[in-house]
This record gives sequence, structure tokens and C-alpha cells, in this order.
Amino acid sequence: MIARPRCRGGRPEEPRPSCSESEGKRRLGRRGIRRRRTAVPSPRSPLGVARLRHPAPGPVFPRVAMRVSSGSAVSSSRQVQGTGGSSAVSKCSAAARGYIQDRFLRLLAGRRRRRAPLIHRGYYIRARAVDHCVQDFLLKTQSLPRTQILSLGAGFDSLYFRLKDMGLLHHTVVYEVDFPNVACQKATLIKGLKELSALVGDTGGKGLGAITFSGDDYKLLGVDLSELPELERTLEEAGVNNEIPTLFIAEVVLTYMENTRSDALIEWAAEHFPQACFLLYEQVHPEDPFGRVMQQHFRQLNTALRSLAQYPDCKAQQRRFLGKGWTECTVMDMNEFFTCCIPEDEQQRVQTLEPFDEYEEWHLKCSHYFVLAASKGMEPSWTPLSPSMTVPGPVGMAGSVPAAVCTRLSGIPGPRRYGHHSVLIKPNVILTTGGFGEEDGQHCRVRNFHVLSKHAGHWEAVCVTQNMPEKRWGERLYHTVSCLSDTLALVVGGRTSPSSTGLGMLWLKFPETCDASGPDDVAVELVSLQPAVEAAALRWRHSTTEITFKGEQYLFVYGGRSALEPVLGDWHFLHTPELSYTVIAVEGPVPESRHSHSACSWEGGVLIAGGLGAAEQPLGSVFLLRELEHGFQWQTIETHPPLVPRYSHTAHVHEGKLMLVGGVWFHAPSVPGVTVIDLMTGLCLNYGINVEHLEWPLMLHNHSSVFLPKEKELLVIGGGGNCFSFGTHLNPEPVLLSLSSILTSH
Repeated sequence: MIARPRCRGGRPEEPRPSCSESEGKRRLGRRGIRRRRTAVPSPRSPLGVARLRHPAPGPVFPRVAMRVSSGSAVSSSRQVQGTGGSSAVSKCSAAARGYIQDRFLRLLAGRRRRRAPLIHRGYYIRARAVDHCVQDFLLKTQSLPRTQILSLGAGFDSLYFRLKDMGLLHHTVVYEVDFPNVACQKATLIKGLKELSALVGDTGGKGLGAITFSGDDYKLLGVDLSELPELERTLEEAGVNNEIPTLFIAEVVLTYMENTRSDALIEWAAEHFPQACFLLYEQVHPEDPFGRVMQQHFRQLNTALRSLAQYPDCKAQQRRFLGKGWTECTVMDMNEFFTCCIPEDEQQRVQTLEPFDEYEEWHLKCSHYFVLAASKGMEPSWTPLSPSMTVPGPVGMAGSVPAAVCTRLSGIPGPRRYGHHSVLIKPNVILTTGGFGEEDGQHCRVRNFHVLSKHAGHWEAVCVTQNMPEKRWGERLYHTVSCLSDTLALVVGGRTSPSSTGLGMLWLKFPETCDASGPDDVAVELVSLQPAVEAAALRWRHSTTEITFKGEQYLFVYGGRSALEPVLGDWHFLHTPELSYTVIAVEGPVPESRHSHSACSWEGGVLIAGGLGAAEQPLGSVFLLRELEHGFQWQTIETHPPLVPRYSHTAHVHEGKLMLVGGVWFHAPSVPGVTVIDLMTGLCLNYGINVEHLEWPLMLHNHSSVFLPKEKELLVIGGGGNCFSFGTHLNPEPVLLSLSSILTSH
């Protein structure tokens, strides 16, 4: 099920806050899809945004040239053109929050509107990648007498004005190309604003034919990019010199053209410019779960991403350019660019600009966009994307496990959520609490409890009445639930919004006479905490694990994050059932601080695997907190091959084997399935998930899972998230993974 979030102001494709942080609730239409106005994606933006009516003198049309040759093409072209200056609006919002420095965005955007932190990060990484490559080109060619930049589908971009204001265009002319109506509107905008026209100079004015604005170092051209003869003629009239170093820029432009025409443009640029560079920013990986949601979004808006089928990944794009006349080509996805090309202090600055807790969506967005730098005839070579570190290749799979929908839930929406927690409260009875998802036809933080119970080999969904005086349960995400007896479970931590201080602890009490179908109601009681225990409770994305020490039962609370600390590395021993704080000695090397990791009880201790570290990088370490006579000891578990770093996964132990389920890693194009680690030998094998029997994308992050040892099956409940600006995906039904074959063979 895919529902596109809508925010105040009617911008459905760019939610004002993202869905997990939104204020209030979203009303859903039939089948969970919110009814809204038709919106189209901005071709100079990875975001699809609703058409805007801008107050004068703001822009109202988009930034890509597409060929118009039939009725459907006319419709598609109009859809593409309907996005206006929304990209500039989002960039303006990012600039207002300090992500990028650009005082010209407010002039070109036409209006201001605050975007969500996830949107800010998305526009930041895009702007940073383009600026990185453009400034590297200007630096490498600064000793040459003349250079030029051709920005294709430039729309209302502010690149020229920023470069001119920075004094970087002493010997460079910038040519911008877009639809004639877009070029005319931008020309009118520039002439009407002194702050812009002053930078261009007094000579700026109307050119001839398709040249809508002509200054000494700035030319604005209205021409269809797919009509190469017309484009070439207009460039010649505007004074483009084929013999000097030239940088072509295309940000989410070529993908809207037919592949034969975009390929022809790439090849034409290589053939006609002996010294040339090409900067491309587009989408990749259309067939994984996030990519399927992304593709469906653009298809529904009648603006399909045409490049993806033929060029689905970074390697294919690299081969594309090398086969079209370019002699050098480097490509990075945006996770790699952020890690390799942005200094650590700048990474830290961006990560602390505003409250943020959508790491999965951020990293998935970055894995589905790339920046490419191609060149030919440049001396010295133009290589702005030279990585500072070795990036591992694709992950090898030892096999696959089948996935199947375990039950039809008769329209009960309880499992459609993420950031929740599920726990086996008695044999064949699973309780799910909290998270963000569907409730009473709305998207919101879920308060209702949900029970899955198994009868005659089939799982059934049951709604549970809550005995909740004063609504103490509240709205809670990224908490933990530990079942301490047949009648008692403990909720630890969680949050409402990323800026909240964190939530405390709650008792969940079930009737002693609870039958096989689960409890009819659950009593919720607030836990009165000792001051020493509060630090253990005020966190989220942590783990809470049952352990045994000297015959006594404890809960081991580890890691997570809080409103003040983006990552925690401390731990607490809570003696049950009175939840008293106990000091127990722990020796050995302390694991790196982390959140969104997994934790499992094993042989009286705890297995910690993966997680997201302080630098927002996935971790690949596995630790065992092993019981000793006088306390515990941290012990590293070596795996071979090394565990692929990941986070937002779940984990279970069965007969000496640690199973990691799903999560997020940086190793596109594959997505994490099930990894099995033999705790005796360290053998680590990855298995994909066969989803051919599922009719919808299975997103295995922000999910919960319960292992059924007798059946050797894994029940996956919920999962998904806000897929950047493409809509919110919630796995609609629980899924059973059959693990018997891999547990036996392993």
C-alpha cells in the first residue's frame, strides 16, 4: 500500500514535515491513498511537487526540454512543465535552515515555504554534488583564457548568479537552455529584479530568435533539447565556441527524454566539443522496493523515468558515456559522495542543523541517486569524483528464502505501521504496539494495540481493547517491549518527535485467564522510575534484552539515541521485576556507540550486531556481552567473510546461529535479506528474499519480526517508511519467511 503524504499548503510530493514527524493526522482515501490534487515531478529536482501559483515575479514553469510529437507526448510534456519553480522553493527552504549558502534563491523561488528535514538533506546533497564538480572544473581551467558552461534544462537555477557573485566567472560564459516559455519567464524575472540584473551587467538584454537574454557572460536560450539541429543552431547564434573547454550540466533532465534522444545528445556533445566535461545527476536502481515506489510515483504523474530501464545502475551509466565518445567517466551514488567527497566537519555541521530521525529514508534516497562526471580531451584530466576510500562491491548471495503473505487480515490495518515493536506474549500470540501507520482511516502515530494469533495453522488478526486511563500510552515510536511473564510486559523508551525528550516506561498487564486468541484487553500503567533508572528510559532506537546473572533476571538496556545525543553507547542493568538500577562490572573493549542495532539473548548474555554509528555510517561489528563469575565481558565475534555493515534490522538466535533480518546497507543494488552467522565458526552467509509471490514491495526496515523455532519460520510484521518525496510505503500484511532450508544447510 502506498499513500502519498500531504502537508499544509497542498504540496503532496514534498511533505512539510515527513510523515513520521507530521503534526496532526492525514485523512486517507479509499485503499489508504489520500485524495489530492494531481502533482508532477520537477525535472531539475529529485522531488515531485504540486504545481504552484507564484506571486509575480516568481517562475511558474519547469526546466526540462522534451520532444512533443504526439497527444500523449503533449500531455507528458505539460505534466513535466507543470512543476514551476518548486525546486527553487525547496532549495530556498534548505538555504533558510543553513544547509546551503545562496542568497539568490529567494529571488528566483517566487515564494517561501518550509520543507521537512529529509527534503532539506536531499537538496543539500544534490546542490553540494553539483557545486563540487562545477567549482573543480573552474579551478582546473582557471589558467585558460576562455571556458564555458552549458546548463541543460536549467529552469530557474541560481548557478550563474552564485558563481558570478563569488568572482569565479572571470573568463567563463554560462549558457542556460530550457523550454522557450521557461527561458522567457526567467529573462523577464532577471530584468525586473535589480539584484539579478546588476550582476549580469547593463549589456544584458533581449537576444535574437531563441536567445531570450544575452549578457557578456550569460546567455539564456529557449530551445527543445531533443531537437539537436535546432539546439546546435541556437548555440552557434549565441556564440558558443566548440574549441574551448566546455562543461555540460544535466540535473534530472535526460531521464525524461526518450533514450534515443538523450543518448544522441550525450554523443553529440562528445563529438562536437574536443575538450569537454559532462556532469549528470539522476536516479538509479528502479527494481528494489524503494525504486519500485519511486517509479510508481513518477508513472502515476505521467512523467516516467525513461533512462532507468536501459541504465538501471551506476555501472550502466558509466558504460553509456564511455560508449558515446567520452574517454573518462566516474560515477558515485550519493551515499558514496557524502562519505568520500564531503569533509567530516561539514558532515557533522549538516547532521546537527535540525532535529532528524529519518536515517533509513535519507540513506535509501541517496542510494537511488547518483552523480556522474565524464570528460574527454582535458589536460590535466578532470576527475572531481576520485574516491578517498575503497567502496566495496555488490554483496554475494548464497541463496534465497521464499516469502509469502501469511494471512488475509480482512481489512484490519493494525500491522500497517513502522517504528513499532512486536513481542510473543505467549505461544502463538503476538502483540504489536506503537509505531506510525494507519488508524481509523488516518496516517498517524498509532495508539491501538494489535494481536496476531494462530489457530489451526493459520494466523488471524485481532484488535485489542486498551484499558488506558488518562491515555498514558500516548504516541510512541522506536521503543522496546520485553515480556517478563504470561501477564506482564515492560515498554522502555520511545519518542513522539525527534525533538522530544524521550518517553519513560510502561507496564502492559494481560488477564491471567487470557485464552489462545490473546488478551481481550491490555491494562497500561505508568512506571514510577527511580532517578537512576530515568537515564535508561529516556531514549529510542535502543535495545532491551533479558539476561541472567548469578541466577537473577535483568534487563540490559543498551545504546540508542536521545534528543540531546544523536548516538548513545552506555548501558544499564535493571533488576526485574522491581526495575532497580544495579551496577555490574563489565570489562573488555567497549563497542562503538550505536543505535538502530539488534540485540539477542544468548547463553545468559547479549549479542549486539550492526547499528548506525556516530558518523551516521552503518556498522558491521558483532559483540557478545559474555557472563563471567564477577560480571560481564565484551567480546568481539569475528565473522568471515566480514559482516556487511547495516542497521534498522531485526535479529534472532536459533541453535547457535545468529539471524539478521533486513535493514539498510550501502551496497546497492541488492537489499539486505537474511544473514546467518554461525556463532561457533564465524561463517557469515547472505541470503536474498524471493518476493515473486508478493504483489507489493517488501521493505525490510523499521519492521519487527518474531521467530517461530518449531516451524523454522520468521514472521515479519510491518515495516516501510516515508520514501523521500515519493510517498509513504507501509507493508500491508505480515509476511512469513521459511528458513528451514538455510538453517539446515548452514
